[in-house]
Amino acid sequence: MRFEINKDKLLYQLIVAQRALSHKTPNPALQGIKLDVLESHIVLTTSNSDISIQIILEDTSLSVESVGSVLIPGKYFIEIIRKLDGQTVTFSQLEDNLLRIEADHSDITLNLLEFDDYPNLVFKPKEDFIQINVRTLKTMIRQTAFATSNIENRPILTGVNFKIEGNQLTGIATDSYRLSQKTIALENDYEAMNVIIPGKSLEELLKILENNQAMVEVHFDQSRVLFKYNNVFFLSRLLEGNYPETSKLIPKEFPVRVKFNKEQLLTAIERASLLSSRDGNNAIVKLTMRQDDVVEISSNSPEIGRVLEIVYPVDEVVGSPIKIAFSSKYFIDALKVFNSSEVTVNFTGEIRPFIIQGEYDEDMLQLILPMKTD
Repeated sequence: MRFEINKDKLLYQLIVAQRALSHKTPNPALQGIKLDVLESHIVLTTSNSDISIQIILEDTSLSVESVGSVLIPGKYFIEIIRKLDGQTVTFSQLEDNLLRIEADHSDITLNLLEFDDYPNLVFKPKEDFIQINVRTLKTMIRQTAFATSNIENRPILTGVNFKIEGNQLTGIATDSYRLSQKTIALENDYEAMNVIIPGKSLEELLKILENNQAMVEVHFDQSRVLFKYNNVFFLSRLLEGNYPETSKLIPKEFPVRVKFNKEQLLTAIERASLLSSRDGNNAIVKLTMRQDDVVEISSNSPEIGRVLEIVYPVDEVVGSPIKIAFSSKYFIDALKVFNSSEVTVNFTGEIRPFIIQGEYDEDMLQLILPMKTD
């Protein structure tokens, strides 16, 4: 095997591929990057068991003298390429299981991993698949995946529930204390589908997708989902089990509705959380709507002090005064995914779930359960 290629073109693809590179695994082969050199292109493959990435690299700078396949230690390979001088890099496989890397004044040999130990990964697209605009998919992931659970005792809640009905794709995520739901319209009608994609897989996919007008192909299988984006194939396992029926959790009627400037509400909650009686993710903040329709955001810590923020609604308040306590982290997380400059908070009662919606975030809602205070 021997070929040469532009260093920067290769490095860009390696940075994408390393998203699926395993660092701690009982199988040392998964710490490697599988490199297949063909006559017209090269193929890079990485996997950490949960996700796998395959990249087809075709470039005018690629010149293949002889084909072959090797398994390269991923961590060292990427760092070597990153620090090389010169624009062109030449790779050749030596007889004693070594990879020779030549660039400018550098001549490096790297021990290869055992190629036969690498798992047989299949990135075969299906004939039936759905297409989603890349920006739309990025928005759906950004507005849902953050609400998945980090606790492994209920694995099903660590994923995002993707449901297809006709030309509607709905993503739902919950950790039992909050819920995020987003629905998007697809360009065509598709067969009904109900799967659960790990939230961590979607967060890695989000880092790969760019802001352009490209389309992403989504190929569902019984146990896997394959995303095809340009020259990248992103494969993830699916979670097994039945996702909770969350539609029953969403209130239908809202006696109290308050519209806020999103940034004003966000900064008020952030400041109030600084002096909460509970630290970190458990910080509790209280929202009180007074008789004069002015809203107070407050927190109190006997050991530290007290915060009182005044926030003025941007529209006429619907309903009577209310007082409710909530996790500041959950509220802040929810507000940050809205694109709207104004959000409406819909209350059903002081101990009932409340919903946040934005005028320009169509078909998206954030639900938060209030917290009891002493």
